[in-house]
Amino acid sequence: MKAYFLKLAEYNIWANNRAISWLKLIDEEQWEQKTTSSFASIRETAIHIASAEKIWVDFWTKVAAPVYLSAGFNGTKDELIEIWQKASKDIKTHLENYPEDELEHQVTFVYPRGGEGQMAFWQTFSHIINHSTYHRGQLVTLLRSSGFTDLTNTDLATYYLTM
Repeated sequence: MKAYFLKLAEYNIWANNRAISWLKLIDEEQWEQKTTSSFASIRETAIHIASAEKIWVDFWTKVAAPVYLSAGFNGTKDELIEIWQKASKDIKTHLENYPEDELEHQVTFVYPRGGEGQMAFWQTFSHIINHSTYHRGQLVTLLRSSGFTDLTNTDLATYYLTM
């Protein structure tokens, strides 16, 4: 199972880098443009993805008092991209060093609005890959609605066929 998860972590980095390449090409107006979606802009959607990836790494590594970026990130697009790329790589690095016989171990996490929960490590890993894929899809729609159409495929099959 760990070998499969490592492939998914590599896919996540690849797909995130494609999405990030799009964000580098849009202007500030497109970045901030308000729209109807899960989040109100490309900016807010990108913050949500980066925040989720970072917070799970924080939960896995038992960071004292982890903070959701989405609770108040005020940095620039470039600063967010740097955080997002690091979190993406940290997911893979953590998994590389994680003992396969501990995939069932429980991870304690804090919900964004408070309260704790627990899930097996493998479930949290599966969740973050699925979560990022879901919201990258929303980025495509948001980008298209802002007039940006220079998109490339981030589908898992495309990753497998091109790597």
